[in-house]
Formats: sequence, C-alpha cells, structure tokens
Amino acid sequence: MAKKLELKFENQDGKVVTYTLDNPVEPVDAIAVQTAMDEIITQNAFTSSGGDLVAKKSARIVERNVLDIELV
Repeated sequence: MAKKLELKFENQDGKVVTYTLDNPVEPVDAIAVQTAMDEIITQNAFTSSGGDLVAKKSARIVERNVLDIELV
C-alpha cells in the first residue's frame, strides 16, 4: 500500500496547487507539516503557473491500493 503526503496550497490565482511526497514518516507530526508548509510559503520555495504560493489549504495522507485483475 503506497502512501503519499499531499500538501495543498493556494496560489496567487486562487487555484489549489498540490505537492506530493512519497512514503511519509508516520505517525505524521501535524505541527511539523504546518511548519514546513509555512516555510515553503515564506521562502517562496516553489511557484506554479498561477503564480507564487500564498496560503496553506490542507494536508493529507493518501493511501492507494492496487489489485491487479488477471485477464483470461
């Protein structure tokens, strides 16, 4: 089961921009995630086609399960 940490930000155009990190450390430290997101915005570490990141929207862990189906 692959897990990913999704960090969602709002850019200058008001659109949501998502950055995804594979294999997050668990249990997730919510304060560390918030601090990292604040630092990304403060340092203007990333940009998007809609401009700079201006606000945090949300963060979440996404787990994906894949079940292959054998075709006959």
